[in-house]
Amino acid sequence: QVQLVESGGGLVQPGGSLRLSCAASGFTFSTSTMRWYRQAPGKERESVADISSRGGSTNYADSVKGRFTISRDNIKNTTYLQMNDLKPEDTAVYYCNVWSGRKTYWGQGTQVTVSS
Repeated sequence: QVQLVESGGGLVQPGGSLRLSCAASGFTFSTSTMRWYRQAPGKERESVADISSRGGSTNYADSVKGRFTISRDNIKNTTYLQMNDLKPEDTAVYYCNVWSGRKTYWGQGTQVTVSS
């Protein structure tokens, strides 16, 4: 079955960096668009970034453009989110997402807390 396992979250000071990873299995990773979402306390889940199957096309939320970079490794079946210049408003649970077989799948999420 489809599995998405996020890792790499943690507590970081403002201006710091983190790299999130999402290890995928149970579907054809190399032909799937991968997405990162986040959900802050009391807020709706929002799209952060996505990357096309071969990595040639990426999209970002305006709030993270220039600070976050999404990438993927189709050999390791893993997608990444490099987050630089983190701000307190980036604090959220970050989720990996994929559509496969007309269904959407989510990982369990990884907590990112930006605080001094």
